[in-house]
Parts: sequence; C-alpha cells; structure tokens
Amino acid sequence: MGNNGTTERDDRSAGDLSAGDLSAGDRKSDAHIGDDRLGPLQRERAVAALQATTAEQPLDIVIIGGGVVGCGAALDAAARGLRVGLIEMNDLAAGTSSRSSRLAHGGLRYLEQREFSLVHEALTERGLLLDRLAPHLVRPVPFLFPVEKGWQRPYVASGIHLYDMLSRVGAYGGSMPRPKSLSREQAKALAPDLDTDGVAGAVRFHDAQIDDARHTVAVARTAAARGAFVVTRTKVTSLLREGDDVVGVRVHDALADRDYDIHARVVVGAAGVWTDDLVHLADAQAPGRVRQSKGVHLVVPADAIRSTTAMIARTPVSVLFLLPWGKFWLVGTTDTPWSSDDGAMDDPHASEADIDYLLDQANRWLARPLTREDVVATYSGLRPLLAEDPDPAGDDATTTLSREHAIIRPAPGLVVIAGGKYTTYRVMAADVVDAAVAQLDSLEREEPIPESSTADIPLIGADDYVSMWAERGVLAREVGLSTELMESLLRRHGDRVTEVFEVMRSDPDLAQPLIEAAPYLKAEVVVAVTHQGACDLDDVLTRRLRVTLEVPDHGEAAARAAAPIVGMALGWSPQEMDEQLQRFCARIGLPG
Repeated sequence: MGNNGTTERDDRSAGDLSAGDLSAGDRKSDAHIGDDRLGPLQRERAVAALQATTAEQPLDIVIIGGGVVGCGAALDAAARGLRVGLIEMNDLAAGTSSRSSRLAHGGLRYLEQREFSLVHEALTERGLLLDRLAPHLVRPVPFLFPVEKGWQRPYVASGIHLYDMLSRVGAYGGSMPRPKSLSREQAKALAPDLDTDGVAGAVRFHDAQIDDARHTVAVARTAAARGAFVVTRTKVTSLLREGDDVVGVRVHDALADRDYDIHARVVVGAAGVWTDDLVHLADAQAPGRVRQSKGVHLVVPADAIRSTTAMIARTPVSVLFLLPWGKFWLVGTTDTPWSSDDGAMDDPHASEADIDYLLDQANRWLARPLTREDVVATYSGLRPLLAEDPDPAGDDATTTLSREHAIIRPAPGLVVIAGGKYTTYRVMAADVVDAAVAQLDSLEREEPIPESSTADIPLIGADDYVSMWAERGVLAREVGLSTELMESLLRRHGDRVTEVFEVMRSDPDLAQPLIEAAPYLKAEVVVAVTHQGACDLDDVLTRRLRVTLEVPDHGEAAARAAAPIVGMALGWSPQEMDEQLQRFCARIGLPG
C-alpha cells in the first residue's frame, strides 16, 4: 500500500436499413447472452436505464471512460453479474485506444528495464488475444531486429530468446515460431530495402498486431451483450456525494443537450490521460499521478518499403517500429512529454520535428530513404504513464516511466485505474473491478461476487471466425466479392461479417465500395452506426474504418459518400447533414 490510498501493482432510428433490426441471437455463443448492438435505439434504452437510477436503486458500478480499459472493466463487471453502466465523453476508443502502434506485445524494450513480470503478463495476454479472445483482430507478424555490430547480435538474440521464453512459460496459447539469428545476407533477402552497408546481421522473431479501435468496440459490444449500459457523448461534470462518500456522477449528454444524475454504489475511473482531472473532482489538492507521453506515427504506402517483415530498431531514446498495415506501413513512434503546444489532449498533432525525427530514424536502416512526399498521413496519441513519485512539476522523462498500473482510491466510493499499456487491458480491468468489488462486498449482499471470467469470454466476432476464414473463398463467391476483400472484411468484423452481408442483401447499392481508393463497403458504414456505436462521420471514417489515414484527401470524398448513409441511419435533416460534413472537413483541415 502506497501513499494517498494507492495500491501499486508489480505489476428505430435506423430508418429502412434492416441491419438495425438484426437479432444477435442466431449468432451468439454462451458468452454472448444478450443483444450486443450499439446503435441509436440501444443508446436510448441505456440512457433511460441510467436516468432511472436513484439513491435507493443505484447501479453497482458506473465506469467513466470508453477506452479499452473502461470497456474491459464494463465487460468484467457485467460478466460477474453486476449492474453496470459505462459513459464516455466522446466516442469509444477516441483517445489513446485508437492511436497506438497497433501491437499486442510484451514490450521488448521493457526487458532492458528489468520489468520481467510486466513483459510476461503482456505476453500471456497476447496469447489469449491470438488464440481465444480476438483472433479476428489480432494476428502474428514477423519482425527483424537489425544490429550494427557483430558483437551485438548474440546480445540482442539472447534478449529476444528470453522474450520468447517468457511468452511460453505459464502462458496460454499464442505460441510463435522460435527466434532465429540471421546473417546480413539472410536479413537482406527478407527485407530488400534494409540498408545492409551498416548492418552486421539481424534477429528474426514474431509478435502480434491488433486493430486497436475495432478491438475496443468489440469489447464494448461484448459488455453490452452481458447487460452493460454503454453510452457515449456523455461527460462527467461532477461527482455525487453523501458526506465523504462518492455515490454517483452528474453528467451532460451532448447529443440530447441535457444533464442528469447516475447513482452507483461505486464509481470506477478509467479515464486514461484524463485521470488526474477525474481525481481532482474528488480531491482538488491531490498530486498528479499521470504523465502524458506523446506517440506519433507516420503512414506511408506499402511500396515505399520493400520488406516481407516488420522491423524494430533502437533509437537514441526509445525504439523504432516499421509495421506493415494493409496497403501501408506505420512508422513510429516518439516518446516525448506532451505539452499544450502539441494540441489538445483529445487530438494531439505531429509537429514538424516529430516527422523529421521519425524519418531520420527510419532512414538509418533503409537503402531507399523515405521523404516527406511518402507520408500519406500522421496520427498522434498520448500514453497515460504512471509517475514513480507524484510531482506537480511533472518533470519525469517519459521514456523512463513504468508501464505498470496502479489502483488509486481518492475517496470512498471512487476507484481509479492509472497507467498500464494496451495489451494488458484485461488484467487492468479485472484489477479495478476487484477493487470495486471489495467496496461492494462491504455492503450487505446475499451471495459473494464471482471472480473475473473474461479470460474465457471470446469477443464479438471471434466465435466462428476460424471456420469462416477457412471458407473465405466460398463466402466471397456467395456474396459476389473478391477473396481479397472478403479477407479484409473478416479481419475487421470476424464472424459478424454476416451483419454486413445482411445490409448488402437489403440494398444491393450498399454492396458497392464507399470510394474506389479504399477497400471499404457502403454497408460497413451502416453497420458502424447500427451495431458499432458510431454517432458521426468521424466515428465512422476514423475509427470504425481507417479512411482518414489511408487516402490523400484524408477522407473528404468518403465523408461526402458516407454522409447520406449515416444521415439516414441517424435521422439527420439536410441541415444536420451539411453541418456534419462541415464539421468533419474542418477537423481534417479542409473547407466544407
């Protein structure tokens, strides 16, 4: 037990679009026991349930934050049979959880910091994601770790072999091919654009990639299937108090422009980089615990780097990733303290210095240097890192801060999770719900609350994914799509690709591409709104689909094509549709 009450871990709104009327019942396993759709009708029902809470009939838990940890906590709590609500001020995964390096990994560099338990924990979670929880959204990817000096290869190889061993000892599934040391020539054969003039060899190993935003939405849908009330565009404005106890939250619903109270026995904070703001609602004098570290990524075309494998290399302060992502590469990342000069916390931007730094670091290893003209887009996110010692000055170097997490109890009835990393979201969620359950157990209850069971609950889309992937060619012919497009649909939707098919059958025009420049169907726009909780064009085009990062106009043409579809599903008037287009174009820096 640390200071300040902190426990450290050693770690029918859809109009005529029939997809909105689909029943999940025919597709769910025992893990998916209710309606998992996140759409306008579900939101209305969830809001009504939250508004109906009273001091005498509260929720068991209300969770603040719709990132992966908050959604994971909602699933964990609902799976234990608790009555739980989740509120998010923007969109699901709108913050850090859609702006990561898209890796489900142990964090190879944390071995040098001797955080062995954290690496082992994350690698165990990687295995669960790959084999059980989300095989449609997580997949293995080969990596090269090039070295400049001959003596470095056995040193790096020993570290990567330890990394591999930690992934196997006591871990569930997700086993990868064994690491292998390679000569300069062998490395060049795998990565023709690797500049071998300054490379003595490399080590090949495997890690995993994850579609972070879609994964977070899948966690939220799985929580909804278990009975969680999930509501976005709803911001906490204050805490409800009875004496010193926190007994709920006062919120503002931005879509309805109204305020209401949500009563709960325990309030759980999973606010990521906004953690200190939440804590200060309970205790204005509490020291800051979270430091925001900015991570920037560049998006470049696939033909800009000729390689059959991802690459990871050291930088002067951190690591560099070159990651294949569909028809693109992701080049990242930075690790620098965030300041207001970097833009708002909910939308940080890449500076010219960030872009130059990443290009310089990448070009250390590439025979064909990347240029500014190669950069299709950039994206930036903030990591919520836990400071070792609370310091109002916030001078900690973010590269040295731990990726461990902690439970903070600022006031009775309020439990907050801080720190951590994306891959260990499920462990973090279980820990914060355990802390909430400890408070609930002090109340009179007829039966004990079960322990976490989320390690055994596949996420929405996972149940029949493997068999559908095996039959992807047949599926493609049945619905009139190419096998390549079917593969991308399965990797986005898993077995819930049937939701897309149903929309296509209801209106053949929706089987057409949204725009020719990107591999997304109009039907996916419908599903984003009726099943996946999207409330506007940005939700659809930035997080459910990735159009804004993958086309030169950053999604302008896609927005004009999608607006009538989204507008029909959400009941927008012509004026509202025009306002939404104007807002989206302003966000991407274009005139409406």
